[in-house]
Amino acid sequence: MKAKTLSLKTLVSELFMVGPVYVKRLKKLGIEKVEDLLYHFPHRYEDYSIISEINKVQPGETVTVRGKIQKIKNEYTKSGKRVQKATVEDETGSIDVVWFNQPFLVRILKSGTLVSLSGKADWFGRKVVLVSPEYEIIKCQITSHETTATLHTGRLVPVYPETYGVSSKWLRSRIAPLLEKYSYLLIDWLPLKLREEYDLQNLKDAVKAIHFPRNKEEAKKAKKRLAFEEMFLIHLTSLVRKRNWQKKGAAHQLFVDQEKILEFIGSLPFELTEAQKRSVRQVLADLAGQQPMNRLLQGDVGSGKTVVATIAMYAVFLNDFQSALMAPTEILANQHYRTIKTLLEPYGLKIELLTGSQRPKILPKERQPKDQKIDILIGTHALIHKYAQFENLGLVVIDEQHRFGVEQRQKLVKKGKAPHILTMTATPIPRTVALTLYSDLDLSVIDEMPPGRIKVKTWVVPPGKRKAGYHWIEEQIKIHQVQAFIICPLIEESLKESMKDIKAAKAEYERLKGVFRGLKLGLLHGRMKSQEKEKTIERFRQGSLEILVSTPVVEVGIDIPKATIMMIEGAERFGLAQLHQLRGRVGRRNLPSYCFLFSSIHSTKATKRLSYLEKTNIGMRLAEYDLKLRGPGELLGTKQHGFPDLRTASFTDLALIRTTREAAEKTVDQLNQFPALKRKLKNYIIETTS
Repeated sequence: MKAKTLSLKTLVSELFMVGPVYVKRLKKLGIEKVEDLLYHFPHRYEDYSIISEINKVQPGETVTVRGKIQKIKNEYTKSGKRVQKATVEDETGSIDVVWFNQPFLVRILKSGTLVSLSGKADWFGRKVVLVSPEYEIIKCQITSHETTATLHTGRLVPVYPETYGVSSKWLRSRIAPLLEKYSYLLIDWLPLKLREEYDLQNLKDAVKAIHFPRNKEEAKKAKKRLAFEEMFLIHLTSLVRKRNWQKKGAAHQLFVDQEKILEFIGSLPFELTEAQKRSVRQVLADLAGQQPMNRLLQGDVGSGKTVVATIAMYAVFLNDFQSALMAPTEILANQHYRTIKTLLEPYGLKIELLTGSQRPKILPKERQPKDQKIDILIGTHALIHKYAQFENLGLVVIDEQHRFGVEQRQKLVKKGKAPHILTMTATPIPRTVALTLYSDLDLSVIDEMPPGRIKVKTWVVPPGKRKAGYHWIEEQIKIHQVQAFIICPLIEESLKESMKDIKAAKAEYERLKGVFRGLKLGLLHGRMKSQEKEKTIERFRQGSLEILVSTPVVEVGIDIPKATIMMIEGAERFGLAQLHQLRGRVGRRNLPSYCFLFSSIHSTKATKRLSYLEKTNIGMRLAEYDLKLRGPGELLGTKQHGFPDLRTASFTDLALIRTTREAAEKTVDQLNQFPALKRKLKNYIIETTS
């Protein structure tokens, strides 16, 4: 240990044998402090706990043997590869051991060395041998029943999330001495009465046991404690936020003019669905309530969330307050601007657009005529900058809120005095995730589609049918005068070997111009200038382009009436919810629509997951399925701002979610009685919102 004193916040660079190279490597695993290293938990265990005498080893068994290296040497195969062969003996006999391409072993495991070897026994030629076992040098003879004296063999051996140059063996060798000497740093912040009520072990014992359990039951008990604390903290954070929000009085308790609202709804060129009507009632009740609204509006792609938000903004306007709508991309901001302007401008509202490339012409306040007051300002992150000023901001609408950091959302909210907040998302959020990540918000769900929306026929296309797929797309475009999206995961081709087969938009655009010779193609990606992007989208919208080759930048905010074909390359790289959103770009009018999923890898597992899109068009079902397979980070298409990755808990564990929610509700009003918990919660909130 380089440092004389150590704390959980000590940087890993201060640890023995952790130099600059390893510091960089560990950072890729999210390990920067001692606490991060101790909380880097194994994701599985190799069961090497069966310790056998050598003469009892059977082929096919995974066993541990202990003995002395009799001899070891390097040999070469006919193809020139190096094989390391050793013979190990104990008092009952000897067994041959084989490793591949590890020539350094002859220097490490010299004749006469006492070793513990764990691995699978198998046939090699005509002999039963140990093939590529884990090895560990032992200082003295260990009895055949002693399972805890070794670290890498002869026990349940932890296997960790790894990165290049940081193996599980390396991690075990650093974590074990830390736990041995400094486990006293793990001060338990969970109140004793909660530990007793829910049968949880103390923190120090749990962390030791999760890394190096003596048996599966011990590992299970440790995981129970650590999963509990993870989910408990998330719930407690949400409850504290909700309590703080509820303490705020409504700075803008609005009068809802039912007559004018109903008149506006009646003038819409379509009828609201029952789900939209229910959501409108909930939002309007919040606007007239005692506390500022803090509501999440969830609905599938094309379910009509924007109309609900528009009605809320009209109600705010009728009270002489302003509204702001923040979207994650300029494309989506432009789409909202066009839609809302069309619906509300006839009612005398002044609506402006503010993005990185577009600013409304606003005179200084002292020179502003009365009719220049902006009633609704729609934009991107630009809304949080100093340029965007509001006289009386009454409502903040945030679209696809998980794409913004907590601080970004707060900066916009602070531009008003306790404004009402309505957040929207088209990302299907499973119930278990909503119960935890969004439990501080009131939830409205638009769970039905407007009449006339037809199901998009979806197919996972095998590589052999690619050419036929191109031909079919070309025919559809020429015969039915429709348009197509072709989505690629990357902008440019990657130099990485593992990504060489992944389609890139720029290269595909050039290649496909040769495939679809008689058609007009356009290119769209995130690095293009805003004006160039908007020009391309407008050409596609007007029909000047028949195929748009794009990255997932079109996932939200593009409405092309004649687009009926969606083709997605490298589909296995996307979550099902994101694929569903991309698919939602077509089928937006009553025209037969199609989605083709192409995979860049040959994998039965990937094909099975993608084929789930063929079976259902319901976003919530897809999200539930994807959550089980890929986890919440992937589900949301981006890492969730404001919440850490779960180490031991799971968003699919409804029993754990209910139990920890109950515990948090019992504790939230008693935080002053538990100083250690209060400190932990404060640090947790800082860490998860920074």
